[in-house]
Amino acid sequence: MIRYALSCGAGHAFEGWFGGSSDFDDQSARGLVSCPMCGSPEVRKQIMAPAVVTSKGKTGSVPGPSREMMMEMVSRVRRHVEDNFDYVGDTFAREARAIHEGRSEERGIYGEATPKEARALVEDGVPVAPLPQVPPDRQDLN
Repeated sequence: MIRYALSCGAGHAFEGWFGGSSDFDDQSARGLVSCPMCGSPEVRKQIMAPAVVTSKGKTGSVPGPSREMMMEMVSRVRRHVEDNFDYVGDTFAREARAIHEGRSEERGIYGEATPKEARALVEDGVPVAPLPQVPPDRQDLN
């Protein structure tokens, strides 16, 4: 996994984790990367200093976003998916595979899958990700 510092056209700064160095470029070109704060697809990598382990075993790093900011981003991501994607319920694994294989129209979907179904999708190269859960005390933001 590789972590990139990212920003959008509106100036929001955030991080993204990718399986390898070319994954950001591939996902961005396919329109799969967007700002978690405003939804802008204009996302670019920022210059980022590598984490360096000192002789005392400590890693130097820049402080990340606050817990409150992270919870707001999670709420926005979930709300965006619920507002813009098709809910397919427990047929998610079957429908995601059909879209991936070109047997169903390409569109954003969300729903439920068992851990076994999710693993099989990932192993077969079907692009899926878990939808972040909103903590009960933040559900009013949804």
